Amino acid sequence: MGKYSKKAGEKVEQAQHEEKKGTLKTGSGKKVTSRKQAVAIGLSEVRKEGEKVPKKKD
Repeated sequence: MGKYSKKAGEKVEQAQHEEKKGTLKTGSGKKVTSRKQAVAIGLSEVRKEGEKVPKKKD
């Protein structure tokens, strides 16, 4: 996990825990149902904070 900052890893881990509990929501307010969605949301939040994260793939 050399490309990611430590804070990024913690944020993604937190998002995954929230998804497992059923409390993580998407931007439109729907419940997140997959781990991939949780990771994407965690990385998105980290990017907004300006942490070191690889660029978004298209």
